[in-house]
Order: sequence, then C-alpha cells, then structure tokens
Amino acid sequence: MPLDKSFIGRSYPPTAPYEVGREKIREFAEAIGDTNPAYTDAEAAKEHGHPDVIAPPTFAFAITFKAAEEVIHDPALGLDYGRVVHGDQKFAYARPVRAGDRLSVTSTIEAIKSLGGNDIIDIRGDVHDESGELVVTAYTKLVARGAEAGSPASETKGG
Repeated sequence: MPLDKSFIGRSYPPTAPYEVGREKIREFAEAIGDTNPAYTDAEAAKEHGHPDVIAPPTFAFAITFKAAEEVIHDPALGLDYGRVVHGDQKFAYARPVRAGDRLSVTSTIEAIKSLGGNDIIDIRGDVHDESGELVVTAYTKLVARGAEAGSPASETKGG
C-alpha cells in the first residue's frame, strides 16, 4: 500500500535537546578517520574562529536520523521500515555544530512519491540551538522498496 500523501508538509514536535560533547565529537571524528584538529583540539578550533571544537559535517546525521525515527515509525504514515533503504543525505549549514551546543530537531515530511513500485519519502530535519538559531538542515531521502512479485508479502489468499 502506498504511503499516505496527505502527510506531505506534516511536521513533528521538536526533539528533547541533545547536548553535543567534546568526547562525542572526538569519537565521531576518529570513527570516520578525519584528523582535522578543529574536531579534537579547542585551541586549533579557536585559531579558525570557533569558540570550541566543532563536529565533522556528517555528525548531524546521528541527531537528525534519530529525530526522523518519529516520522518513520508513525503508524498512520504506513511506512514498512523493513523495506527501507537510505537513498540520499544532504546538509545545509548555517554554522558548524560545536561542543556545548544543545540541539533540537524538528522533522518535516517534504515529499512522498511513488516510482517504479517504490515509495520515496523526503524528510527535512531543521536543527536549532537553545536560542532558536538554525544550525543545520538535514535532507534525508528514504526509499521503501515495493514488494517483489511472488514474495509472501505480495501474494494474496484466495481461490
């Protein structure tokens, strides 16, 4: 069953604040193999005009994808997460994520379309700090693969 297109434009309540810590940033930078000193050394970050260490650009995914789970698991939307693959991810930054930020995410369904038997949903995650300043917007595209012909999910009972 296709996704309910009446959900286009629906926004979900902001998440509880996520406090960005220096150690989380360091661990993330290490995990992705990025040795930029602005991610681990406050003095190096200050030399580049930042008040503290900053996070690598993809760090925001951990925060925004967790917020998108509210959309994904909304039973009224009708998304079968077991059939979902991550289609695309983009970020538009107003400023870098910094250690000490307390960030909340508001997720909005931007688009829903069907293509080749698959449902495609675009979710925008607007990330704001405690003062309400926009820090980054994440654009996530998810593809819910259609049921394959002959699979148990696509077969109907009857005679």
